[in-house]
Amino acid sequence: MRSVILRILAVFAYSAMAVIGGSAIVGGIPVWKAAVLAGISATAHVVEKLARAYADDGVITKEELDAAFQTGASDGPAQSQQPKTVRKVLPKQP
Repeated sequence: MRSVILRILAVFAYSAMAVIGGSAIVGGIPVWKAAVLAGISATAHVVEKLARAYADDGVITKEELDAAFQTGASDGPAQSQQPKTVRKVLPKQP
């Protein structure tokens, strides 16, 4: 349980940090307010995914837990994707 709470706090923190830089550029919104709103939004998204997983069968598996947290960290090391192959289709020459 402690691990889940710490992971939720981490989601809050890195989402807030991402907005702090952007809110420094855009005027009219206090930096702290933008950071709090971003953190709450990201945290709510993770908690919603955990609630959906629990509502399905009354149990949250480790895979469901990890999947809920992977959404917020799109650039993290947990995302190990194979590079996509791109094929060019050239027009036929007469």
